[in-house]
Amino acid sequence: MISSFFQYEFLQNAFITAVLVGFIAPLLGTFVVVRRLSLIADALSHVTLSGIAFGLMLDKKLGGFVISPFYTGMGFSVLGSIFIEQLRGVYKSYQELAIPIILSGGVGLSVIFISLADGFNTDLFSYLFGSVSAVSRQDLWMILVVSLVVTVLVIVFYKELFMLSFDEEHAVTSGIHAKRIHFLFIVLTALVIAASIRIVGVLLVSALMTLPVAASIRIAKGFKQTILYSIIFGEFSVMTGIITGYYFEIPPGGTIVVTAIIILLITLAFKKIKHLSRLQKVTT
Repeated sequence: MISSFFQYEFLQNAFITAVLVGFIAPLLGTFVVVRRLSLIADALSHVTLSGIAFGLMLDKKLGGFVISPFYTGMGFSVLGSIFIEQLRGVYKSYQELAIPIILSGGVGLSVIFISLADGFNTDLFSYLFGSVSAVSRQDLWMILVVSLVVTVLVIVFYKELFMLSFDEEHAVTSGIHAKRIHFLFIVLTALVIAASIRIVGVLLVSALMTLPVAASIRIAKGFKQTILYSIIFGEFSVMTGIITGYYFEIPPGGTIVVTAIIILLITLAFKKIKHLSRLQKVTT
């Protein structure tokens, strides 16, 4: 694979994209999990799917549509995040309602657009489950820009995001504009999901944002350490998915998720063994 990496551009694109996605998805996913908003990733991934299906439909109906489905998916994802934020304001006492509303809308639109595009095809399948060969150089540059924007904004607004994640009331009394920061956060989440679909796939992208975090929570001793372990686990998962996808010619998304689950099971077992060893020392 190393020799092929220097020979084939598509493999370079996939590898670099995997590294970027393996970094930004768990990075933002840590805040998503801590804020108990894991279902937002699922909702936005289905909205992204509707955008992709819309792009594929236009491409088929108009013949060589100028906008790639990747960008229509990203646009729908950002719009979905804005609608979620608006609905949270409408249903102030039942803010969680915004997520199933948008998720249902995304699924409904996906069915309509896929039907109008005359069903599934190879391109849609690669968007659903990821693909090693689907990442173009143009896609890579867009994902790189998204990765830089997400990383810089998380660093700049780390204090605000941290305070809102653990104690929103204290953050508001401290002078933090909670609505603005939350709006920024949800838009960044939409961008990360859209950027990750090429490698992980629409149906599995939420797993990359949550499973590494779930594993790191079991062994980390602080929030920053949780982020670090999440990124390590995420990178290992996507690298495993890319390598197996290349050698076995299968979509990398499934392997990425299975690897992340195995890591989670290992951390759970490690925590259990550590707990039992402590009990044994106490009893002896």
